[in-house]
Amino acid sequence: MGAIFSYLAGSHPITWFVLGWLSFYFILTFTIFISRNLYLLAWKEREQDSLEKMLLGAKVPKNSSILAKCASQKYSPAFLNVCKNAAEKSVTSGLSWLSIVSSTSPFIGLFGTVVSILQTFGKLGQSTNASLGIIAPAISEALVATAGGIFVAIPAYTFHIILKRKGYDVMAYIGRQIDLMLNDQNYNKEQQPYGNRLG
Repeated sequence: MGAIFSYLAGSHPITWFVLGWLSFYFILTFTIFISRNLYLLAWKEREQDSLEKMLLGAKVPKNSSILAKCASQKYSPAFLNVCKNAAEKSVTSGLSWLSIVSSTSPFIGLFGTVVSILQTFGKLGQSTNASLGIIAPAISEALVATAGGIFVAIPAYTFHIILKRKGYDVMAYIGRQIDLMLNDQNYNKEQQPYGNRLG
């Protein structure tokens, strides 16, 4: 802990700003991942349950699928497609922030390193005693910001891929339900013109 305070005490204010920015990104990354992961898991279970009930011949469960909230008594493929697009927007919420964090963190860290190196060389230019023993520790301290940027980018990119896959699973269940609804509607039109699965 003392080494961290010692490092911060000898650092440029821009380095503090960079490390603070990366800390904010790190907290944001885990907040988005935890909240979206729990939300998508629950949503996936609801849609899976709804699909299973529909395969057994039941109507779309009103508390189970987003389609039951969105579809009307006389639905059309275009209307269900709008419902699907609304669900897709909700599924992908938060992914853009993870993408921003994963792509910009290394550059923010690199910026902090460049500023620290410039500060180090500025001090060495004024010093008459410049040796490798003095330069090496200063450069290694400057690289902390780059390491921090990479450290933040790795979980952000990983979480982005995980949430994207979970979102794809949710949309796959919704797509299968829409296919069943349209298939059932076409069948019912042949049997009785106004039949559908929604009750």
